[in-house]
Amino acid sequence: MPENMDRHAIFDWVKRNPWLIVPVLGLIPLLNLPFAKSQSSLPSASVASAPTPMLPTAVVPLPSSVAVLQSPPVASPIRPTSTPTSVPVKAIPQKKSSSHPRKSVAASIPLPADLSVDAAIEMRVAIATGMNTLAVGTSTGGVILDANGRLIHTLPAQSTHTVQANGSGMSLDSIQLPSIVVIDSAPNGSIRVGDRDYRGRMLIVCQEGRLWAVNYISMQYYLYSVVGSEVSPSWPMEALKAQAVAARSYALTYHIKPVNRQFYDMGADEYYQVYKGIESEASTTRQAVNRTGGEFVSYRGGVVESLYAATDDIVIDAFQGKGMSQVGALGLAEKGYGYRAILGNYYAGTGIGRIQMDME
Repeated sequence: MPENMDRHAIFDWVKRNPWLIVPVLGLIPLLNLPFAKSQSSLPSASVASAPTPMLPTAVVPLPSSVAVLQSPPVASPIRPTSTPTSVPVKAIPQKKSSSHPRKSVAASIPLPADLSVDAAIEMRVAIATGMNTLAVGTSTGGVILDANGRLIHTLPAQSTHTVQANGSGMSLDSIQLPSIVVIDSAPNGSIRVGDRDYRGRMLIVCQEGRLWAVNYISMQYYLYSVVGSEVSPSWPMEALKAQAVAARSYALTYHIKPVNRQFYDMGADEYYQVYKGIESEASTTRQAVNRTGGEFVSYRGGVVESLYAATDDIVIDAFQGKGMSQVGALGLAEKGYGYRAILGNYYAGTGIGRIQMDME
């Protein structure tokens, strides 16, 4: 690839070379740092009585390339006297997408057999911000590529390396690197940053003497971890499914309107949704995500920024009652309520939408 190509030419070149696996948006230099903050979730507090459900205030329209099947709103509030009947949603045949603006998926990890539309949506999650050094490695070996997809260095399996910011870019041990690199692992492998392992790929950016690490990960794998990071994987399945739908809806709002359009969608801490990589995955969280594939909290065809926190008290204090109590959802699930009824209780007047990718 010629060195003097402009930004538009780089975009066209990447589209003609999909094997590169380097996300197009990750090639643009990082702008608008430091990170913006969002709502906090999951501080601990005592359980209070359920808040009065209120309509959501933040609703983000879906792009025209994404179609939605919409179910009617679930009556709210519910009264736990018997198990309600879930509102049916028509099953959507899953096809490979070719039109989503960021359809590429982490290629170094095989997709699950029960592939859902979530696998066609790529999240960009900032997992390390403003660091002086980063410890990195891969489980099965991997490569470091520059922004043009050229091989810089290979990483042996089960080895740890130190990335250090310096005046002209960054270095890996004693090897000088440019200011933007991509780390990709060998098939079936994972990438370690700090003390956690992640699926997908890792974009490392150095700017103004600081390092940022952004995990490019499919929505499906992202949610496997978020559900297990936010609540206990031992919770009843209906509570986990409610958490999966709320977390997907929340993530979609940042996917559509990212914090930094050129670099990342959202962060990985409690200001956004807690995301801890592979360590928080469990068989139950995978089931909850897969069984609700593509479903989100919807209001008039848009995606609701489905705020949630640990308890009713926190939902009232932090979000004026406009959100889901995770402990409250647990209690309803233990009483036999399905995840749609749980969500309908906390997000009054909303329905369950489901993404259908436009394959034409």
